[in-house]
Amino acid sequence: PGKPGLLFGAPGGSDSRPGPPPANPGTVRIPPHEQQDRQRDAMKTYMAKPGEVEQRWWVVDASDRIVGRLASELAMVLMGKHRPTYTPHVDTGDFVVVINADKVQFTGKKWQQKTYRWYTGYQGLRSETAEHRRDRRPELIIEEAVRRMLPKTRLGRQMLDKLKVYAGADHPHQAQQPEPLVVGAK
Repeated sequence: PGKPGLLFGAPGGSDSRPGPPPANPGTVRIPPHEQQDRQRDAMKTYMAKPGEVEQRWWVVDASDRIVGRLASELAMVLMGKHRPTYTPHVDTGDFVVVINADKVQFTGKKWQQKTYRWYTGYQGLRSETAEHRRDRRPELIIEEAVRRMLPKTRLGRQMLDKLKVYAGADHPHQAQQPEPLVVGAK
């Protein structure tokens, strides 16, 4: 619809479009390059880098604690969600030493009814009750509960390596000077 050889919307063309609406007298127009600078400098999300976070050592007494409630709080500390510098793709968690794992509690009749199953690699599926596992290897009760609450990735396995569980009140990590962790206090 315009004259041949003229650009669309150019002066002299038959179809010229109006420019930007006139600015209100009280508004200030910010140039685009300054808008980008303001957006870039507005806020930056902190992302921890591997080796940048100082990992502490904690000791937790599991005597008379409910397994699931204890395990969920241990998983939070192992992942690092208890600190403001939590980064999902970096191990920002702390080391946790659990003592008295043989004195944990289950609610209801779980000692007799809860079963642990595992595949041996040969024919058949092995299983045992929680009561039998407590008598045989009580550390596995807490380790399995925490493992199932961590990510199922290489990073999750790295986090699980920082969990040290012992059946009695003694542990070989005195040199790390673990501090008592108050679990369950809000």
